Amino acid sequence: MKLLLNNLYIVSTPIGNLDDITLRALEVLKNSDIILCEDTRRSIKLLNHYKIRKKLISYHKFNEKKKLKDIIEYFKEGKILSLISDAGTPLLSDPGRLLVNQCLENNIQISPIPGVSSITSALSVSGFKDQFLFYGFLPKTEKELEKVLISLSQIKYTQIFFTPSKKINFYIKSFKKFYSGRKILIAKEITKIHETFIRNDIDKLKLFKNNVKGELTIAISENDTKIKNFDEEKIVNKIKKYLKKYSLKDTVNLILETEKINKKKVYNLCLKIKNEKNY
Repeated sequence: MKLLLNNLYIVSTPIGNLDDITLRALEVLKNSDIILCEDTRRSIKLLNHYKIRKKLISYHKFNEKKKLKDIIEYFKEGKILSLISDAGTPLLSDPGRLLVNQCLENNIQISPIPGVSSITSALSVSGFKDQFLFYGFLPKTEKELEKVLISLSQIKYTQIFFTPSKKINFYIKSFKKFYSGRKILIAKEITKIHETFIRNDIDKLKLFKNNVKGELTIAISENDTKIKNFDEEKIVNKIKKYLKKYSLKDTVNLILETEKINKKKVYNLCLKIKNEKNY
C-alpha cells in the first residue's frame, strides 16, 4: 500500500479487543514514518502485537500546542505521519483538533482511516433512535453539570456521554433529576472479556455499591415530550432556585433555554425577584 506524502492519516484503533483493527489501519501504520500517540505506553501494546516498529511521538492535550511546529516540519521533510488515540477514533474527546487545523492551514491533506468507536458501538446495541447528540465528557462539578444538563435535557434526541467510572454515582444522581422518564444504557468494557451493558429506566436505576473500573459510555434515550406553555408559578420557582446559585444573567439564559418566553419578560421577572430577595 502506497501512502500519500504531505498527508496526515487519522487512524482508528480498537477500543478493547485488538482483533477489531482494520486491515487498512494496519497497512497505514506499517507504512508510516512517524506515529503520533496519545500515550506511547498504551499504543506500544497494540503496535507490538502486530509487529509494527515505527518512531513514536507522544501527542496529547498537555503538549499538543508545543508539538505543532515540529510536526509540520516532519511533513516538509517528506515524512508520512499517522495519528492514533489510546482507543477508538481520534479527535472524539481526544486531542488532534489543533493539529488538523494546522495541517489545513499548511495545505496538508488529511485522510480518515475509519474503524471502531465506543459511541456508535453503544448506540448500535441501545435500541434507542439513531438521531443522536454526542457530548463527550460531562463537567466534573455539580454547578457546571447542572447548567449543562438543564440545556441538554430539553433536547429530544438520544444523547451519548463519556464518564469516568469512579464518578458514575455522581452522574446518575443528576441523570435521575434531569432525564426522568427516559431510558439509559451504561456500557462498560466494550469488546473486552468483561463487556457489560446495564439497561434500565433512569427513574429505576440504582447507584453502584461497588467500585467500577475504566471509562463508561452512557446512552440516554430520546424524548418526544414537547416543552409546555408558559406557567408563571413554575417559572418563578425556577428563577428562585437558580438565583441561589447563579448570576442574574445566567438565570435569564437558563430560563430561556427551557421555556418559550419573551426575553424581556424573563429578565424583568428575574430582576424583580432578585431585588425583592424573595428566594
